[in-house]
Amino acid sequence: MTQDIVILAAGKGSRMKSAFSKVLHKVGGISMVRRVLTTAGTLADSKLHLVVGHQGEQVEANCQDFSANIVWQNDPQGTGDALRRVAPFLQDDGATLTLYGDVPLIRASTLEKMTALSNANTLVLLTISLDNPTGYGRIVRNEQDKVTAIVEQKDASESELAIKEVNTGILLAPNAHLQSWLAALTNNNAQGEYYLTDVIAMAARDGVEIVTVNPESEAEVAGVNDRVQLAALERELQSQQAISLMQNGATLFDPSRIDVRGELVTGNDVIIDVNCVFEGKVVLGTGVEVGPNCHLKNCTVGDNTIIKSNTLIEDSQIGESCDIGPFARLRPGTQLANKAKIGNFVETKKAIIGEGSKVNHLSYIGDTEMGANVNVGAGTITCNYDGVNKHKTQVADNVFIGSNSSLVAPVQVAEGATIAAGSTITKQVGEKQLAFARARQTNKDNWPRPTKK
Repeated sequence: MTQDIVILAAGKGSRMKSAFSKVLHKVGGISMVRRVLTTAGTLADSKLHLVVGHQGEQVEANCQDFSANIVWQNDPQGTGDALRRVAPFLQDDGATLTLYGDVPLIRASTLEKMTALSNANTLVLLTISLDNPTGYGRIVRNEQDKVTAIVEQKDASESELAIKEVNTGILLAPNAHLQSWLAALTNNNAQGEYYLTDVIAMAARDGVEIVTVNPESEAEVAGVNDRVQLAALERELQSQQAISLMQNGATLFDPSRIDVRGELVTGNDVIIDVNCVFEGKVVLGTGVEVGPNCHLKNCTVGDNTIIKSNTLIEDSQIGESCDIGPFARLRPGTQLANKAKIGNFVETKKAIIGEGSKVNHLSYIGDTEMGANVNVGAGTITCNYDGVNKHKTQVADNVFIGSNSSLVAPVQVAEGATIAAGSTITKQVGEKQLAFARARQTNKDNWPRPTKK
């Protein structure tokens, strides 16, 4: 059955106390509205509609890759009002699924259960029973246990307030009936708004079957109204992701101290120590070990590589059996071949490091192509920037670079060459040559040391 999926994202969210639209705030590194759109996009034969209002241009820009139909609700008057504005774009047949841009953890599996029950004469409602239903619309059932209406908190009687089963706001209604129901909505209620929930009573009146589905957990249908609730959902998502990683064969030293802000893919026997953050898409091969306090963003790490504590890797490709850190920084464009080593307090940027090559400590390697089995001594710098342009350093295989050397780009060092410690290299070094470039040492007798004034 074809479906229209409407995501409501027009609210300001004043309780967030933010300059940004509520739905643009992130859970797990991804804006809430994008999470909902991504989940909705997994349903087959569906057309997406995104209802925007407050800061709608920014919301639209954040979601432009989803090709959703953008519908404006500049003066929001309730959920029913939002659906009425989408009504002209709905398909004649099929059904309309209503979702919310601030309910980010809804599962595709739950929505699939709803769509499996949908037909031209059935309305599917997602409900949940809560120990404390305060604030939610109550599900009213008749003696035959059939849903007859949803009553909002402010309009409920004492007996209705005692009902534990509540409305999540998520429903799937057949378009053949929905258009007339939306047209018949009124704002004769305590809030003076058009409630989408009023269509439930209309469906019962018209003999449309109303069936209910329950989510797997309360967190799945929890909305965000303030930063406290945002933080609670963040912790819930991180817990879910930690469980999934462990079930896939990763060892987490403390599942409560890992943050995945995007997608983390792990092979078997991956070990992740505490306080690690993963952003964007990160792929860790089999046997990878990540030490404490590391930050990895948009990178791929080959099998059996060890990343030691306090290391930052961003937009980089790491080969197999590499040794990185501690306190290393691999900036965008870094590529390490198998068995390469990057030691403590080393920074790389747009650097290709060949197989078995070592940059052990206190060095900067930028805009560099380095061959295999190169040894870079401590304190070595590739001087890639002349104040206006960046230039490349090329180092061939089996080169030995002594400590505290500077390679002033553009420069080439041929295979098997040796650079003496403390040298500043500005010209090409040939194969198996020894290059040394130092000022002559001068010693002065009886030189008076400065004294403190």
